[in-house]
Amino acid sequence: MSCCMDWWDPATAAFAENIPCSDCIRVEGDFVLRRQTIADATVVRVGNVSRSFGRATALDDVTFEVRRGEILGILGRGAAGRSTLIRCLNGLEKPGRGRVEVLGRDIVPLPEGSLRQVRQRIGMVFQHCNLLSAKTVAENVALPLKIAGVPAQEREFRVQDVLALVGLSGKASVYPAKLSGEEKQRAGIARALATEPALLLCDEPTPALDPETAQSILDLLRDINRRLGLTIVLATHDMNVVRTVADRVIVLDHGRIVEEGEVWRVFTAPESELTERLIGGRTSELPGTIRTGLRNEWTRGTDLVLRVQLSGDAAQNPVLAQLTRDLEVLPVVLDASVQRVQDCALASFTVAFRDPGELLARRIGEYLASRVSRLEVLGYVQQLA
Repeated sequence: MSCCMDWWDPATAAFAENIPCSDCIRVEGDFVLRRQTIADATVVRVGNVSRSFGRATALDDVTFEVRRGEILGILGRGAAGRSTLIRCLNGLEKPGRGRVEVLGRDIVPLPEGSLRQVRQRIGMVFQHCNLLSAKTVAENVALPLKIAGVPAQEREFRVQDVLALVGLSGKASVYPAKLSGEEKQRAGIARALATEPALLLCDEPTPALDPETAQSILDLLRDINRRLGLTIVLATHDMNVVRTVADRVIVLDHGRIVEEGEVWRVFTAPESELTERLIGGRTSELPGTIRTGLRNEWTRGTDLVLRVQLSGDAAQNPVLAQLTRDLEVLPVVLDASVQRVQDCALASFTVAFRDPGELLARRIGEYLASRVSRLEVLGYVQQLA
């Protein structure tokens, strides 16, 4: 069946069989939902938004935009203001100051009736799904359509389509109590997609899920983003969520934006101390005895400690082997990792050089600086055993 109302045949009061709308996508032979065709290149504009609760400031002069079709991650620790910001984007919270434009319309001054109309274009995935226990999966997914006044036959087709999209076709008649944690979250995503929103908001989309299950949910969100061209904003405390799925990231600290940029750039060259701590930068991966013993200047009998990052194609280069060959030094690897950021490799390793002296330390630094994506001199430490 086509999901697009353009293919409704009034003569037969039925949907035309197997005729794809050009904006529809296909899943397992059926046509499922429509790709977003939003004219404006910017879906969300937030301008100078502040929100306080008594004397506590949740948001402080926050400004950013979300472009059509991108996934924006809002990252921060507890009490950073992540959830408050998400709730401001769908009007559940009213800022004390500033503008929140969704699809070109400032929703802050809107009365509740007008706000409900805007919310029909906004899907919301809650941290704990909030499925109604007395209703089946299909009934939960159909609920926002029923509230919006969608005819029963179209509701049925739309529910079938969206359950197929999230991989729950066989669970339509199952009650939430019989679902796994992953299935509940998929059902919550299906419900949020039922109204074919232009914007999907996710507040901690992988709560208390094991790593494998969490990755499955993140893969689903990325797949939905690519298939439907859906704009997604997700709030999380987990840098792995941002690294896996987001295109851009905003880092919040006590209600203020301390860093914003492409995820790739933020991971390879974080500018704020908070971001470095969140991604495990600088000295956090070193053993405590080395971390506490680092000094800024070389003295006889101390070892040079460097942190090196290689990104993209450079991550495949044998830099340490070349260094050993060309400078005849033997680095000691203290820590190493390779991770994927936006489908690209990012290699990071921390190495020590035994009592190199000032001249050799300078040569090592110059050699690596010309060959790696990022080089940090962490300092000098008393000679390692």
